[in-house]
Formats: sequence, C-alpha cells, structure tokens
Amino acid sequence: MSTEATPAEPSTQAPKTASRTAEAIEAARAQGRAAFIGYLPAGYPDKETSIAAAIELARNGADVIEIGVPYSDPVMDGPVIQQATTEVLARGFRLPEVFEIVAAVVEATDAAVLVMTYYNLIDRMGAEEFARRLAEAGGAGAITPDLIPDEAGEWIAATEKHGLDRVFLTAPTSSPERVAQIVSASRGFVYGVSVMGVTGARDQVSDAAERVVNAARSAGAERVCVGLGVSTRAHVEEIGRYADGVIVGTALVAALRDGGPSAVAALTAELTGAETGR
Repeated sequence: MSTEATPAEPSTQAPKTASRTAEAIEAARAQGRAAFIGYLPAGYPDKETSIAAAIELARNGADVIEIGVPYSDPVMDGPVIQQATTEVLARGFRLPEVFEIVAAVVEATDAAVLVMTYYNLIDRMGAEEFARRLAEAGGAGAITPDLIPDEAGEWIAATEKHGLDRVFLTAPTSSPERVAQIVSASRGFVYGVSVMGVTGARDQVSDAAERVVNAARSAGAERVCVGLGVSTRAHVEEIGRYADGVIVGTALVAALRDGGPSAVAALTAELTGAETGR
C-alpha cells in the first residue's frame, strides 16, 4: 500500500475519558522536565516479578509505563528484548495475562500504563475486544509499532469507543504526508523513532532525533516522545531539551535480567534524576 494513501479519519465520537498519557506528560512539563517513559516486557522473567519491576519504575520517577506484549516475530526489537520475550513465550504466556499485569500495575501506581504490541495480536483477539479488556484493566492505551494509520480504522474506532490512547510511530524517513497522517491519528503522544533499525542501547543519541520531533510538531503534534537507543542520564537530559518525553527500554530490561526489580529501581532513579531530586 502506498505511503501516500488518504489517511484514516478518527471517529468524531468524544472519548469517554481524558488522555491519561497526555495528562502524565503535561504534568511533567509543568515541572519543567520531559516525561520519563519506561518499557518492560509483560511476564518477564515471570508474572509477579514483571509486576514488581513495573511498580519500581513508577516509584522511581517514571511518568508512563509501557508493558510490552511478547510476540514470536518481534521485528522491531533488539536482542535483549527478543531474548526476554522468547523466554516468556517458552513458559506458556497467553495474551489475557497482559491485562492482569496492567491491572496490577495500575492499582499500585499513579503512572499512566500503556501496552506496546504488534497489531497482529490485537487483530487476532479483535480490536473491540482488546480495547474493551485493556480499558477494563485500567490501561491508558496502546503503542502499535507496526500499524499505520491507513490500516487502523478498526483500532481507531475501538479506542475512541473505550477512551484509549493510540500511539503511532514516526521515523527519520517518514514523508511530510506520512507524518501528518500519524499526528492526526495519534492520541496521547507521537512516538518519535530516533534511529532506523531495531531497539537497543547505544552510546549516543542519533542526530535525527531532534529532526523527527520538529517534523511531528510542524505537523501539529502537541506531544512527541523519543525512543530507541536511550540508555544514560546524559541521553535523557539531551533528548529532554527538545522532546516532551524520553522512552527507555533495553537498558531497563537488561537491568531486570541482571539484578531483578531492585536493579530496575536503581537504574530508573539514575535515569530520571530521582536519586538527586531531579
């Protein structure tokens, strides 16, 4: 399908709830900082530990939490996250478990909780059913890295009905027309991909990151958060100068793998600046 296709029009039906993700990002903005968004895989290394680790994210400064849904063909994920999700799938993870994890994290924290999932999993359950169950669990919405607005009609309708955020991704290679589609279809924030390729911690932030943010803002985006490759406090501070939120995944998953929830807590406090009062 051409990337220049006519964008899918979001429903005009008013959402039943305000965007919790937007509220979290705006609250951080009011404090003079970018929001911190932390990613962890659902059920890794086991269900209870994954819940505990996500709670530590919130306790140590995360404003938004991404719960990644394990998938057998994670084309966007780097080796650290791929290995983690492979282990979760090997122990028999099933999709309904993610709603239980989201509910537990929502109950224990004040953070907005999103799921990050390849759209095939939503489609298999049904967009309406997935959205309903996510909303019932208290989830704020979902990030769908492989879904483009042109093909998102059912998902847009379901999220509007249930008051959920929907986060689409824009990249350095996205055309102005594509960026405009993504901005129009997104609710909560636009996810700016700072590098092309799979996820993973990197030594420095791509110089494309700021261009991605500026392009999305030029298309009308109110909130743009940047991910892929962020692994140090210096990265967080650098991106926070021009983006509305900073997304960290691989470094946190590696910390969980090597040191459990306490290591996630320590790294989150370091990255957010919570250990020094920001």
